[in-house]
Amino acid sequence: MDVIERWIGWGGAVAACVCLSASLTGVARGLRRPRGQATGLGSKVLRLPAYLLISALFFGTCYVLWQPLPLDLSPSARAVALITGVLFYFPSLALVLWGRLTLGEMYNVSSSVGVQLYANHRLITHGPFAIVRHPIYAGLILASAGGCFIYRTWTLLFTLVAFLSLVVRARREEQALAAEFGEEWEAYCQRVPAWIPRIPMRG
Repeated sequence: MDVIERWIGWGGAVAACVCLSASLTGVARGLRRPRGQATGLGSKVLRLPAYLLISALFFGTCYVLWQPLPLDLSPSARAVALITGVLFYFPSLALVLWGRLTLGEMYNVSSSVGVQLYANHRLITHGPFAIVRHPIYAGLILASAGGCFIYRTWTLLFTLVAFLSLVVRARREEQALAAEFGEEWEAYCQRVPAWIPRIPMRG
């Protein structure tokens, strides 16, 4: 069991690094693109110094909290936790990466207090965005939940709580997109749910 947990743990770390690298690449490219409409404090907060400060605080906290949770699981409970974690963690990170690659040059990082769109911003409605409106955020929340079962550290519990705030960020983004795209956005919202995919009803 220890060997299996170790390999899955390392595999999870590699998968997380791939998603993080894709996100950071998108942020770096976005910083060089012409800016469009901003809502809230988007034009002031979403700058390189802010990105660096927030990233340093977040990853510094993750490093400090990388300590095991006070759990004493039996071998069977560890196996169940590991299987549960794998089923949530890896597919959810795949959803995050799929969403990031689908957004392409439209990818940007917002915050709960501000959203910055690009000049000539386009509304992306295909790929995972044809299933739910916030696939990246949903993937991050579910991946953090799965990570809690795999790693069982305070860090993953912290990221789960932190990523729940993405619900607030999603609402801020929707306000910006509604203002930018109007009827096109409203039609998209009618077709696609925000978080939970619709189950097709067979007639």
